[in-house]
Amino acid sequence: MSGKDYYKILGVDKSASPAEIKKLYRKLALKYHPDHNEGDKSAEAKFKDLNEAYAVLRDPEKKQQYDMFGAEGFQNRFSQEDIFRDFDLGSIFKEFGFGRGGRSQGGSGRMFGGGCASRGFDGFQNRQQRIKGQNLIYELPMTLEELTQSTSKTIAYQINGRQEQVSVRVPAGIKGGQKLRLQGKGQPGPNGGPPGDLFVQIKETPHPLFRREDADLYLKQKIRFSQAVLGADIEVSTLEKKVLKLKIPPGTQNNAKFRLKNFGLPRYNGSGKGNAYVEINIDVPKELTDEQKDLVASLAEAEL
Repeated sequence: MSGKDYYKILGVDKSASPAEIKKLYRKLALKYHPDHNEGDKSAEAKFKDLNEAYAVLRDPEKKQQYDMFGAEGFQNRFSQEDIFRDFDLGSIFKEFGFGRGGRSQGGSGRMFGGGCASRGFDGFQNRQQRIKGQNLIYELPMTLEELTQSTSKTIAYQINGRQEQVSVRVPAGIKGGQKLRLQGKGQPGPNGGPPGDLFVQIKETPHPLFRREDADLYLKQKIRFSQAVLGADIEVSTLEKKVLKLKIPPGTQNNAKFRLKNFGLPRYNGSGKGNAYVEINIDVPKELTDEQKDLVASLAEAEL
């Protein structure tokens, strides 16, 4: 299943404003409305797709999820009940100039009747009494050290003034901003409808030493000028608190980079680990002793 491209269906760019999305939806919905296309199955299908696309792109939360997961990923995660939750088609069409109950003025009145339009919504009106509850988002702080392996976290959150606890498995190497879905752990649905979902969003806490880029880690390491010129063996720490010896070759330049293979983070949903990179900064002292000044002066005389 490739998923539906809602932007293409409505003919808008991802950067389109809510007003632009609404304007184009209104234009196309009026064009393909069943009252204007009696017996036209292709228009009926187009009308259904338009409403589905608008139900998602008009809602900031659904639009964010669609942009994050992509067309296929979104439709694998969200049912038709999810998509049409809080989507009052009757009110929308009344706002656009249609009559009561979603009927176009002077039209056949089949918007929520037994005609093709209701079939196009897959019985949407009949499901209104069992719509899904609201989804919730919980932000979970994680350190880089915690992301070196899969772990379980118990989180506590509020639903209708009541504290709930749930355990979530956090995969190794997951990135900040990514979300884990716990189905049925959101707000209860109205009128006995199914509960929404809980999305646990990972928030990486800043690390004092390491910077992350995907599965790779970067560590800044200062060395003395003499070490850069003559070469040296130095010690560097890894995220797992191991101490490794790194050989600095003679003539090393400022901002040189050395790789520590497989000392990065596990690759999320992949195999193996990333690398760690040591970025060299040559330390220039701000103050010198008289003896040091004399030595540096002698180096300058030797054009070094």
